[in-house]
Amino acid sequence: MTAVLDQTFAALADPTRRAILARLATGEATVSELAEPFRISLPAISRHLKVLERARLIDRERDGPFRRCRLRADRLAEASDWLRFYERFWTESFDRLAEHLARTQKSQIKEKSHGSGRKPRR
Repeated sequence: MTAVLDQTFAALADPTRRAILARLATGEATVSELAEPFRISLPAISRHLKVLERARLIDRERDGPFRRCRLRADRLAEASDWLRFYERFWTESFDRLAEHLARTQKSQIKEKSHGSGRKPRR
């Protein structure tokens, strides 16, 4: 599982590849259609697609003279499951921190309103 996640997150680390995946989330596209919004060469787009394909985030197939690409949501779901586990961890940690801060703040307010019971030094 670790190698799979490493490949997935390495592929997602690049903004161009994330943009390609976002486009494929709306439906299949040819390599030319995917390259259209970018100011990079077709060979550069093909290299990005190879990374996505090796990470199994997309499938590519020949359709006559074209190469069609399709998003593979299953691999993204695995990454999402992994992130969800840590989201729960951080959410619970932040909830505990918020409770601690609320108790601390309440205690400080009590001390200020009742005074410390000490006489000021001279």
